[in-house]
Amino acid sequence: MTVAVEFTVEADGGSRGNPGPAGYGAVVKDEAGRVLAEAAESIGTATNNVAEYRGLIAGLRALLALGAEGAQVEVRMDSKLVIEQMAGRWKVKHEGLRPLALEAAGLARRFRVTWTWIPRERNSHADRLANEAMDAAARGETWRASALTSAPDSAPVVEAGAEPPNIDAPSLFDDDPGAPALAARAPAAVGESAGGRAGTSGATGAATAGGGADAAAETATSHDRRGHGWMPRATRVATSLLLLRHGQTPLSVDKRFSGLGDPSLTQTGLAQAEAAALRLSRQPYEVEVIVASPLARARQTAEAVAARTGLAVLVDHDLRETDFGEWEGHTFAEIQQRWPRELAAWLADPDVAPPGGESFASTALRVEQARDRIVKAHEGRSVVVVSHVTPIKMLVRLALGAPPEALYRMHLDLACLSAIDYYADGPAVVRALNDTAHLS
Repeated sequence: MTVAVEFTVEADGGSRGNPGPAGYGAVVKDEAGRVLAEAAESIGTATNNVAEYRGLIAGLRALLALGAEGAQVEVRMDSKLVIEQMAGRWKVKHEGLRPLALEAAGLARRFRVTWTWIPRERNSHADRLANEAMDAAARGETWRASALTSAPDSAPVVEAGAEPPNIDAPSLFDDDPGAPALAARAPAAVGESAGGRAGTSGATGAATAGGGADAAAETATSHDRRGHGWMPRATRVATSLLLLRHGQTPLSVDKRFSGLGDPSLTQTGLAQAEAAALRLSRQPYEVEVIVASPLARARQTAEAVAARTGLAVLVDHDLRETDFGEWEGHTFAEIQQRWPRELAAWLADPDVAPPGGESFASTALRVEQARDRIVKAHEGRSVVVVSHVTPIKMLVRLALGAPPEALYRMHLDLACLSAIDYYADGPAVVRALNDTAHLS
């Protein structure tokens, strides 16, 4: 029996050089072939396969934005690789594609999908959008197009003057010189963090209504774990991960990359760890488990929480920071001067690793594995996870279902607290991001 298709997603992607200037395009159509949505973006330097997966992800996201969850969908692409991998007939062997394949598969599970390979000439709409994006990437432009349309020939709406991804070097890497010393920050204005960046998950807004940073902090990161908040009933309580970044180290002060190097906390860092521990030892927090990265700066921070709560510290090696290879201990400016091409490629593509180091795509795979182990082993409990900038950003990105470039759009201060709830019968819910009320 033939199943009636309610929507069609057509996607494509490519690069000029493989790897080279890359972009993707995607279009969503209804059962009559009318175009409902388009998406396209230049993505810097990437491979053909990365761009194709990015196009697929963009198309599925555009369909979700139309409220079509659970619908019967046919995905059409001229990439035999992506179609066969998504259909489960071919394995995803390339390590760099696995995070994208996992993300695409997660989105696809929200629909009833049929995977169809089509020749390039039948994928002309998505191909045109992808080529426009590649042309923009070749010119060095950051270009993005999206549209909700009513006719197949509708042109995409281009975001004029689109800015490149936020490359705030200190916030990308483990030791962030922009992080505050203990008790050095004034309360932030509504909608901003004290550092002048985007606000933390509503914590500052809560402070205005609740009377101060402490009230804001409890609103941001404490809650009843018996429900989703926006779903009617949960079959189980949430497994709550309280994500604590370690305190300051000497490399933080000097604004240097800190990956697998193992500096200890400074006196300021120890004070930051103690402030976080004091907060987590009090009501309404009911910490039941502590899991930490094996690196000294995270272990020291975790031990401060353990001393306050009377719990043991469990170690998960997959929570370690990204290996920055030859860039370890260098400043962003030094790297830009000594490795300009390598840095540009690394910033443009999560599959690219620093010389002798680890790519963000590889980091994402192991962090996802650590998350799954922790959630499975401690289901329904409140777990403090002490880690580093990249793993914490990865967990937030994965919880939001955000693309890899979201890493460049988050900022995490030293010793900040973020929170994610995981439900067995629903999506992950991000409860807080970059909460530093305990340092005020």
